Amino acid sequence: MTVAVGSLVQRMPETWTRPVRLGGLGALGLVFVSLSGMPVRLDVREVVVPVLSLGYLVVLTVPLVVGVLLARRSEHEDFLDDPPSDGDLLLGAAAGGLLAGGGLSLLVVLLTSFDLRDPLINWSPQLLELLSFGRGVLFAFVLWLVAGAGLGCLGGLLRLAPARTRRMIVTMAFTIVGAAILESLVLDLVEGVGLVDAIDWIYAPRGGLTLTGTGVLAVVSGVLSAVGQGRIKRLKTRIEGLEGPKRTRANAALIAGVGLALIVLPLLVGKLTNELLANIGLFVLLALGLNVVVGLAGILDLGYVAFFAVGSYSTAVLTAATSPRFAPELPWLVALIVVIFIAVMVGLFIGAPVIRMRGDYLAIVTLGFGEIIRLIFLSDWLSGWFGGSQGITSIDGVEVFGILTVDGTNPRRVFYLVLTFCALAIYISWRLERSRLGRAWMAVREDEPVAEAMGINTVNVKLMAFVVGAVLGSFGGAIFVAKVGSVFPTSFLILVSIIILVVVIFGGMGNIFGVIAGAVVLIGVLGGPKQPGLLLELGEFKLLIYGALLVWMMLARPEGLIPSVRRSRELHQDEFLQDAWLKGQVDTGDSESQADSTSKRGAHRDGKS
Repeated sequence: MTVAVGSLVQRMPETWTRPVRLGGLGALGLVFVSLSGMPVRLDVREVVVPVLSLGYLVVLTVPLVVGVLLARRSEHEDFLDDPPSDGDLLLGAAAGGLLAGGGLSLLVVLLTSFDLRDPLINWSPQLLELLSFGRGVLFAFVLWLVAGAGLGCLGGLLRLAPARTRRMIVTMAFTIVGAAILESLVLDLVEGVGLVDAIDWIYAPRGGLTLTGTGVLAVVSGVLSAVGQGRIKRLKTRIEGLEGPKRTRANAALIAGVGLALIVLPLLVGKLTNELLANIGLFVLLALGLNVVVGLAGILDLGYVAFFAVGSYSTAVLTAATSPRFAPELPWLVALIVVIFIAVMVGLFIGAPVIRMRGDYLAIVTLGFGEIIRLIFLSDWLSGWFGGSQGITSIDGVEVFGILTVDGTNPRRVFYLVLTFCALAIYISWRLERSRLGRAWMAVREDEPVAEAMGINTVNVKLMAFVVGAVLGSFGGAIFVAKVGSVFPTSFLILVSIIILVVVIFGGMGNIFGVIAGAVVLIGVLGGPKQPGLLLELGEFKLLIYGALLVWMMLARPEGLIPSVRRSRELHQDEFLQDAWLKGQVDTGDSESQADSTSKRGAHRDGKS
């Protein structure tokens, strides 16, 4: 340790720059999160009773993450003359955690010395009580410095641990936190299968995991992680190695298993969980439509909510007896055919004027069209058709062959309806992605001038992306109207487009499974613009979290949670060339030809698959 300290002192400027920078960012982040009121609001949600609440977990996670980041070794460390030792990295991680915790220590002093209620109206006196544990300023000041340094060092040890051990610890932590967050879903499912007595010792009566339940979950998840790490990896490699009919059968079996689980799950849970599942499915449907426009064709559409609104209002006008001027009262399935035609026309109408624009100009114009559509439905000029600010109410549900009615009073039926259209949207997206049109979309996304030079009619190709996205978005609007039973212009704010875009980016643009995963994680936990998620306490902070996730994704993992292979190759091509150059595999003169040949080989493999 003495040698490590001496080495750090000698290389002070270059060694401490990163810990100071990341530690300072961690301190600013903790102060911002604390003053936003998030720790106080989340303190009512217990994770482990009586040890840890979700409010304290948010605060303690920041210095831990700072330590993990500071202990990460560079990928090009082998090329450094004097790479840092493990002791160097641990000291840097502890220093970064110390600085991050110092942000809270300074905040406690400021809260005690000054009245911050005037400039910071959201600040609550409960924050000082939470940070000081009711034991005074000096105790809190020292505590957060020590806790920050300790958590930073712990994060460094976790990062430097063997990969197998690190994965096991991370799995245990995520299992415990996930079980606490998913408590309502787990209890609902357990009640459905009649195992209430077996779960009482895991969850406390007022919420949160008991100490016994935490220990059992940690042990079970740790053992499963240790046993299954190699087997899961081998199974994944084996499935990826299958070709032809064997790969088709494996994919069919996986899809059938997931489909069966989704069919059975609503039968085992209650009304609230089915409502949550229906909301998730609705956003999956909308995100799949936007994924065609943004993920496959590369068209940044910030006005996608326009197609959602068109589908909703068209269905309402065609099916509702309360439609102001034109009320044919068509059956929902018949009206859907007309809605598809209207969506195609609107997609062409919006796409044709802006299709030759690119980049920021295209995004701004689509944003404007989204607002124009909403204001048209809101205007007094067309209130005789669409009801203006009063909207259209008393809309009937979906009559399925005269046997049953699907409406908001039965969330389980709504979920099955959404599931049917999600399956249709997944199939359409999958077939289009592997078609000639899909390959043209991806060529336009990668390099539009080159695609045009290769003979692709980029105008028609981009218009087709708008049309397909409009049709899938109209499906979501038609289901939304049947579910809610009314439609108002306030349901189609630009915020809906932003959240759908965040879902696509977070999950993985261009990847169907990534988009589904993004909707499940974000909408399921945080909720939609007006739809609650599992963490109701995060309702007032959901936009803050959405923004933070979007920034983090763009900086750390732009390809998304479950990335598309082709998309990852596009985003990390420069990194591949840099690694190859450092290892002496390519020369600076032929790096471009190496990139071109690599891209062509990747495209050829994608085409064959």
